[in-house]
Amino acid sequence: MRKKLVSLLLVTAMSVTALAGCGSKADGTEGSKKEAQSITFMAPDWAVPTDEQLDEFTKETGIEVVVNEVGWDDIREKMVTAAAGGQAVADVVEVDWSWVGEFYAADWLEPLEVSDEVKADMPTLETFTKDGKVLAIPYANDYRLSYYNTEQFEKAGITEEPQTWEDVLEACRTLKSTGTVEHPFAIALNAEEKTTTCLMWLAYTMNGVVYNEDGTLNEESVTEALKYMETLIQEELVDPADKTSSGMDAYKRLTGGSASFLTGPTSFVSRSTNPEECSVVGQITPILTPGKEGKSEVTMALPEALGVTKFSKNKEAAKKFVEWYTSADMQKKLNETNSAIPTRNSVLEELINDDKIQNAGAMLEEAKLISSPFPDGIPSYYAEMSNAMYNAINKMALGELTAEEAFKEMDTKITELAGQK
Repeated sequence: MRKKLVSLLLVTAMSVTALAGCGSKADGTEGSKKEAQSITFMAPDWAVPTDEQLDEFTKETGIEVVVNEVGWDDIREKMVTAAAGGQAVADVVEVDWSWVGEFYAADWLEPLEVSDEVKADMPTLETFTKDGKVLAIPYANDYRLSYYNTEQFEKAGITEEPQTWEDVLEACRTLKSTGTVEHPFAIALNAEEKTTTCLMWLAYTMNGVVYNEDGTLNEESVTEALKYMETLIQEELVDPADKTSSGMDAYKRLTGGSASFLTGPTSFVSRSTNPEECSVVGQITPILTPGKEGKSEVTMALPEALGVTKFSKNKEAAKKFVEWYTSADMQKKLNETNSAIPTRNSVLEELINDDKIQNAGAMLEEAKLISSPFPDGIPSYYAEMSNAMYNAINKMALGELTAEEAFKEMDTKITELAGQK
């Protein structure tokens, strides 16, 4: 059974040096060449492998894994605190897509070697790459996919799947005017991270651009997306409650039957088939995300990854663990045990073909369109940038700013941040 540490004490995660001498024992039989080693792995609960899976890794490599299960919100803070003191918070650590720029600028992650074959199979690697260096390897995919309630559309007299954002707007107007659904469009509008990413994917799928090469906002694309959101708000095609409720609550209006269209997490593929989470099972179809002239040629991903900390004293063992954890075989197993969506398209295709992922719709086709909206990778100031974006959007949703004023407010701050990098 794995050694599992659930602690809020930073020192717990730093005990790798002491553990290395008394952790997993190598095979003591004559001829065994496996050296006893131990590494620490800090991750949220959804990323923790089963005891059996970790036992298999130890048996294969002689490396024991000490799991430090930590809340997602606490991982970044612990990483910052430990690295500031030149310490490793853990050998292997969870890396969210939004932390990449900050961690790279601070030189907290050890670059990883990835083959061209894996890069081709794992498009989300682009998100964790800066200046040609792969800083972490994604293990759980979460890219933007669209969904619509076919029964509600048909009830409103809409017989075709929406191809463009204008199609979606007109369909929502029809759904509302016919009394089919009062607030048919589900989108995050509260002052939180999900609202930032909603603006990003809307501008990106509309125009293929969000940020300019210098890191500033693309005014034409982002303003167009803001005006689209403003129209949804003014015509009450979105629920007024979405302005102050959590982004996830807004998304869940689709599975609750009070919304007919959503562009959101890939987790809603499985949510839409689960009677415990969905009251309209059998009515929701995942489709390619709309664009301006037809289906969008791009989508963006918000994946989770594993990285090796720069201060680790067990880098080679840690790299072996990351390679094992993100392998094709483990991605299949983690889908079964942890419900993780594979980041390898070959594995995703296999699971869909084997009907292990049901009601997949355009899930695989959309996965092949993943690319990053950041020309130079995630910036080190992403957190501040996101704060400026979601606060301006929320003010617009509350009627305090127009779309043009919201753009100006966020653009001023982001231009300042980009000039400081």
